[in-house]
Amino acid sequence: MPIKPYWDIPIIESHEPLVPMPRDAFTYADPHPYAALGAPYGNVSPFFVRAGVLTALIQAQQTLQLQQPHWKLFIFDAYRPVAVQKFMVERTFTELLQARGLEQSMLSLTAIEALWEEVYQLWAPPNLDPKTPPPHSTGAAVDITLFDTQTQQTVWMGSPIDELSVRSQPNYFSTLAQDPNTAIEDRNSAALAHQHRQMLHNVMAQAGFQRHPGEWWHFSIGDQLWAWLCQQASTEKWMARYGRVA
Repeated sequence: MPIKPYWDIPIIESHEPLVPMPRDAFTYADPHPYAALGAPYGNVSPFFVRAGVLTALIQAQQTLQLQQPHWKLFIFDAYRPVAVQKFMVERTFTELLQARGLEQSMLSLTAIEALWEEVYQLWAPPNLDPKTPPPHSTGAAVDITLFDTQTQQTVWMGSPIDELSVRSQPNYFSTLAQDPNTAIEDRNSAALAHQHRQMLHNVMAQAGFQRHPGEWWHFSIGDQLWAWLCQQASTEKWMARYGRVA
């Protein structure tokens, strides 16, 4: 299991409640992608966040609609129990084996470890230690994109949420858009994808969120990753206010 740099950030729990996200405030993945796969949510909903996170999301939505009145935030995923995190981590590893035509029993320990490293580039470890919770298990993280209510389609972002590739890196399409060796049609498409990613980032940042360094869709506020990213641009010591929700 990899060690995440933000695990050193202390958590001073605020005890803010998890609250449901209003159905009319945003658009939502329906059916929910992980629940549809059989992820063990039990009696909890993936469309819950901490109360302060919901306030910030509503602010981001308002900022977005000042720029694009017909666009809304599209909530792909939010609260995720550790059991769901474990389910998705293991499923991603299995899918990676299948995509490459591999049998785990035929691989060396080094090869297996290399595959797990790829998985953990996308997924936080399903850690039960309360000092190092997965971001989504705190109710502070959301996976989101943009949705056009006129076309009833998600906005072009260049790659889907949860894609295990370099295209998931937030600024990937910025580089591609400027590459003279890339066909003009592809450069234009890349430029548009980067523009939309930047719009999403900007409205979320104005509401206080931080974006995951390796995932264009993942934003959080108040968790360890958020505090660690804030600390990178500051001389202050930052603390998280949201730990794992039991």
